[in-house]
Amino acid sequence: MLFLAYPCESGPKLYIVPKERTRYVYDSDQRAIPYDEFMPLIFIGGVPRSGTTLMRALLDAHPEIRCGEETRIIPAILGMRMQMERSATEKMRLAEAGITSEIMDSAIQSFILEIIAKHGTAAKHLCNKDPFTLKSTIYLHHIFPNAKFLFMIRDGRAVVNSIISRKVTISGFDLKNPKKCLQRWNQTVDTMYSQCIRVGSSVCMPVYYEQMVLHPEIWMHRILKFLHIPWNESVLHHEDFIGKPGGISLSKTEQSTDQVIKPVNVQALSKWVGQFPEDLVKDMANIAPMLRVLGYDPNANPPNYGTPDPQVKENTLHIKANSNFWKAREKDIFDQNPINQAKAKLKQNIQKKGDIIS
Repeated sequence: MLFLAYPCESGPKLYIVPKERTRYVYDSDQRAIPYDEFMPLIFIGGVPRSGTTLMRALLDAHPEIRCGEETRIIPAILGMRMQMERSATEKMRLAEAGITSEIMDSAIQSFILEIIAKHGTAAKHLCNKDPFTLKSTIYLHHIFPNAKFLFMIRDGRAVVNSIISRKVTISGFDLKNPKKCLQRWNQTVDTMYSQCIRVGSSVCMPVYYEQMVLHPEIWMHRILKFLHIPWNESVLHHEDFIGKPGGISLSKTEQSTDQVIKPVNVQALSKWVGQFPEDLVKDMANIAPMLRVLGYDPNANPPNYGTPDPQVKENTLHIKANSNFWKAREKDIFDQNPINQAKAKLKQNIQKKGDIIS
């Protein structure tokens, strides 16, 4: 390994850092897979409830890609970095401590890279799905110059209805106030959209949830072409890989898990219709102007997203006719998942210790 030496203005005359930055993870066959900040990482994001979990499940079905569950810590570290950057006081304190932006960026880059590389099985193409990471698309592009971004977009009315009906706790979203939720969606998606546009179409690809659900084969071809990853039919049958060894791992803490175990279907597209007060419906264009910017008709109620492909239509009919089967399937997947079994055992041990102490 080669080292580079740099002079310091104070303290030791030199500090030494390794020049070779490539690290390795090993797959199930003990093959070494290199990773560094120049690899083409994949970041999936968008406002929560916009199809990010489905997108990562479809990609996880590809034999060369591993996304895995949300890390939650990556958007947290990015949020901390943005707060420090906005605060003149914090920037001054960091400068006094000798912590430059370059040092901070290098540390955050290494932290994020290690989390992505090691929180799941090794794969040729590594992917991260934490919805709010795309609030930092420009910064992530700066520290990972070859990364690609998939920006999931969904009708804001459907997003807000899903957040409220499923009681998804998200900072800034008041679940008792649909209007404020719509305004918050508008603000968040505006930030993500503007950053996606700024880094350019070769770096960030907007993916409309409705169109991906209606026409999965067309859109998965486009997405894999954008990512420069060979086509594989498995991305059209993600449900076959759920809970399987080397397949798609799911988390009970992610709100979409009960939906992504099923084949791609259109059940969720228009559930929001009839769920908003009349005054909000009439003023939707002013409450959430990003609807029109993104190509949605704020006055369409119900909307016309398009006609599903024949296979998607068949999937939807099958799911409706076999609801009990899919409920049992969900329970079976979590009961058999080794990670969930380990969590359940740990919880039992903690409860036993608590009983002994009491």
